[in-house]
Amino acid sequence: MSSHSIDADIKVKWAEGQSAYSPGTPEELLLIAIDLLVRDRGSEAARSFIDQVFERFAPHEAMAIEPGGR
Repeated sequence: MSSHSIDADIKVKWAEGQSAYSPGTPEELLLIAIDLLVRDRGSEAARSFIDQVFERFAPHEAMAIEPGGR
């Protein structure tokens, strides 16, 4: 696993106010991105997008499993 840090200052303006984020790790950045995606597009659209990302990076073996687990 690689070791690195993120130096970012994210500012978001919403109709009801503002949000500011300063992620320091890829995990924190991902949580912020998912939060913004859900707020902007709704939970179902966000879930669909995230499912597409997982499908894109799924191992080929997992995608080729036959019905019944073989």
